[in-house]
Amino acid sequence: MRKAVRLELSEAQRLELERGYRMGERHCFRMRCLALLLKAEGLSASEVGERTGMEQHTVRKWLKRYEKEGIKGLETRPGRGRKPIMDCSDEEAVRWAIEQDRQSVNKAREAWQQASGKEASESTFKRFLSALAQDISV
Repeated sequence: MRKAVRLELSEAQRLELERGYRMGERHCFRMRCLALLLKAEGLSASEVGERTGMEQHTVRKWLKRYEKEGIKGLETRPGRGRKPIMDCSDEEAVRWAIEQDRQSVNKAREAWQQASGKEASESTFKRFLSALAQDISV
C-alpha cells in the first residue's frame, strides 16, 4: 500500500491553480490543475483519479511534475500529439498542383500526392487550401 502524499499549497499557489482550472486554454491543463487542487484537499491519488478520469499513476506524475516545475510543468510540452500531415513545406507543391487544375480539388490533391509522396484526405487538403487562402488575404 502506497503512502498518501499530501500536497501543501500556499495561498498564491492555490489561487494560481484555481485560475488555471477556471481559465486554462486547454482541457487537459484544466484537469491537471483540478487534480492538484483535489490532492491538496487530502484526497488520495485513486480518489482524484475517479473524479478527474485519470489513472492514479498519472495523478502522481502530475503531482511530481508540479512540485518540480510549478504550474508551467502542467502544460503540454511541445512536440506532443499527432504531427500534421501537411505543413508549410508543402505550400509550394500545393500551389503548383492547384495551378495545374484550378477546377478540381481532387485532381489537385492527386497531383500533390504524386509530387510529395504524401497522402491526405480531401477534407485535409481543403483545410490546408483554406489556410493558404487566409494567409494570402491577410
